[in-house]
Amino acid sequence: MANILGAGQVCSWGSLYYSFPLLAQAMGAELHWSKSEIFFGATISMLVTAVFTYPVGLAIDRGYGRWMMSGASLFAALMLWWWSSVSYLLSFYLLSAVIGALQAGCLYEPAFAVMARRVGAANSRARITTITLWGGFASTAFIPLEQYLLDTVGWRQSLLVLALINLLWAAIYFLCIQPKYDLEHTNVAQTREDNKARDHAVVKAALKNSIFWLLLLALTLYSIMFTVFIFHAYPILQEKGLSTSDVVNALIVLGPAQVLGRILIAYFAPRAPMRIVGSVIACVFPFVFGILASIELPAFWLVALLIGCYGLANGIFTIVRSLLVPEMLSRHAYGALNGLLTIPTMVARAVGPVAAASLWMLGESYHIVLIAVCGTAILFALAFWAASWVSRVRAA
Repeated sequence: MANILGAGQVCSWGSLYYSFPLLAQAMGAELHWSKSEIFFGATISMLVTAVFTYPVGLAIDRGYGRWMMSGASLFAALMLWWWSSVSYLLSFYLLSAVIGALQAGCLYEPAFAVMARRVGAANSRARITTITLWGGFASTAFIPLEQYLLDTVGWRQSLLVLALINLLWAAIYFLCIQPKYDLEHTNVAQTREDNKARDHAVVKAALKNSIFWLLLLALTLYSIMFTVFIFHAYPILQEKGLSTSDVVNALIVLGPAQVLGRILIAYFAPRAPMRIVGSVIACVFPFVFGILASIELPAFWLVALLIGCYGLANGIFTIVRSLLVPEMLSRHAYGALNGLLTIPTMVARAVGPVAAASLWMLGESYHIVLIAVCGTAILFALAFWAASWVSRVRAA
């Protein structure tokens, strides 16, 4: 089950997320849309994702994971097919909104919630690690695939290929996600009502917990940092003087580095508290972005090394993020609590790309964007350390 969800993450992240910056470049050239106009579509998409994240998590907690993930992938295929024929900005914004709703049902958070329901949140660490190991290959697989499709058939036909991939995974999810085998599956109506009441109480208590709010702040800052870099890495590295092929080759490093990070944490720290792991990893991001902002015309090997360090840290933190709820908040209501934590992070992801595009327009340079990302990384580290410290004090 974990391998199926993980392979699905490769396709969902690759087709709905990592392919966007490459598509944006090609669309802008053909349709004469500005960078900010195109990235506003990503903003709309992620704002809508934020709206749907909590209800999707709640639905999965109640046993509807099969319908959520298969339905989201099916309609994602339809939206990508529609996207392939778009020529008007308003149509692009409309389909971006729909894709945002669908992302809430097929990316990491719903996959983690489905897995937590299948085996129980307390027993999900190894399986969630497996899902993220797979997911780490999304950029490695889809960035060169999308670049190849753009070079050979163009951006419109490439979207049809991505649509077929999502259609395939809609069928796989429908066949393989079986709620009747979930550890938390219940047929007794009274038990279901008791679980709903318990989960409601857990969520209510979390909203009064300072750890929840510190984590929410840290994850929001992390999302800004992550999204700005992922969406703008392609033009950032081009502005640094790298050729298109070197940019693609550097970004390919991201996937294996993420996987390596997840393997390292799985084998060398399988029982390490996530608050400690996260506190260490939080130091890496300011280091990477600080160096990237300070260098001009860097050698390819240095850029690849920095991307590798970023990918390693990001890969580990994906696991950290997925296990913060059962470790630091509650082992119940995983989907609902994770959904609540995700709402502001998705808003941040929505604002991040267009804000970065606006910063770029101030001086038509990404230097100020990298400075802002570095500052965000520092604030993220401080917020996560605070959450970890409060959690440790309360556990003592």
